[in-house]
Amino acid sequence: MSERVIPGRAGGLITLEAADALWAGLTADSAVPTASAAFTRPPAHARGGYVLLGGRVVTTVEAGDGRWGVPESEVRRAAAELNAVELDRQDLVRIGPFRDGPTQEHQEGTPLRWRRRIARELGGGDEPGRAARCDGDRPHHLAGIDWRRMLVERTRDRTARTWWLPRAAVRLLDAAEHTEMRWLRAARTRQAGATVTESPSRRRQDRPADVRQTTSPDGPTAPLRPYHEELKGHLYAVLSRKPGTSRKVAGWCCAVCRTAPAAVLDHCHEHGYVRAPVCRSCNTQERPDHLYSNDIRVSQHYTRLFHTHATDWLRHWHRCPGCRARAVLPLPHLAAWTAHTACRSLRPTHRDPHGSRGRRPCGALRVSWTGSHRAPASCLFTVAVDLCPSGEHRVLAQIPYREAAERFRAWLAETAPAVAAEAGPDRLDGLPDRFRPVVADTDGEGLALF
Repeated sequence: MSERVIPGRAGGLITLEAADALWAGLTADSAVPTASAAFTRPPAHARGGYVLLGGRVVTTVEAGDGRWGVPESEVRRAAAELNAVELDRQDLVRIGPFRDGPTQEHQEGTPLRWRRRIARELGGGDEPGRAARCDGDRPHHLAGIDWRRMLVERTRDRTARTWWLPRAAVRLLDAAEHTEMRWLRAARTRQAGATVTESPSRRRQDRPADVRQTTSPDGPTAPLRPYHEELKGHLYAVLSRKPGTSRKVAGWCCAVCRTAPAAVLDHCHEHGYVRAPVCRSCNTQERPDHLYSNDIRVSQHYTRLFHTHATDWLRHWHRCPGCRARAVLPLPHLAAWTAHTACRSLRPTHRDPHGSRGRRPCGALRVSWTGSHRAPASCLFTVAVDLCPSGEHRVLAQIPYREAAERFRAWLAETAPAVAAEAGPDRLDGLPDRFRPVVADTDGEGLALF
């Protein structure tokens, strides 16, 4: 990989074609599948001054002979970061389609909106595959990643289809989108500053005509800051309408994982309070699985929420003053906890059909409810097993809301005593007199925040 844009010039620049080959070679054994021609195929656009590789921005430089190149060291750094990503193909996140989702079309030169791009390429056009095939019948990649090799498509009722990607890939693409926005914002700021401080004649004299000026990707803006309850007690309906809220949110680290950049304001749909800024991956992880009206499928998704990382998630949910005062969870989450945790011992098992020792849980666990949290006396959870290997469909338990809430409070005190100590009926001051109803159907992207 020694081909240079300018032979002998310091800086280690290589041509885009050489960078394609280097990227492919360095990431050949990566858990995340990468795309060929990551530098020369859309959406990569060298004339924009940068190319996205995973969660890193790689600068591009125009040489005097009209060709473009990139620093070899940056390509290697991006490949090393991508190779360090661990991918669990069983831990999936739904990425669409959503009802009433964004309809804006992607324009050349605008930042990556990877969910919109996937939705357009998979769902656009009457001719199958027409929108997904571009540039010489080769599909587009996303930040150098071949997302199609990870995409899982599921169908429900033989008509409705949904698209899923591994959670690690979603985190990576969210990081790429966030990094690009910060890079472009910094580039615009520097360009505006240069326009103010430099005279036109000075710029013409000092700037070589054959080299494009770019902004370094290593420090474009201030680092992300941790969240310290700055939005505590704020109502989402008020805060979400304030100008500049989205930019403010993007400056925080995710309040749950504390590693990824925040992208959305997670809030309680029952009480309307903001919980915290979170990344999209944590937001989808926190959302109840397969919520259709008043019915939830309970998968292994909840093991992390109620077992391995229970304290972190319980503290996050109780950032809502309403949930904290009542030492309870929002109705869909309480239903999921009841099925996954309180009724664990009731779930039947079967001998593993693959011949290994031990038994496996029966079928698919599901919980539904009647009534709402506003009328606890009439609210009832029904926990059932569907798709049993022996053909059975059985109801495991029917638990009143109040009983489920009492069980949860006892479990909370044992599992997360620090969180339980902050909850209780003596903290009802300041709560709204009328609570928002539970959102009946969160199939729309705009309602995917619990």
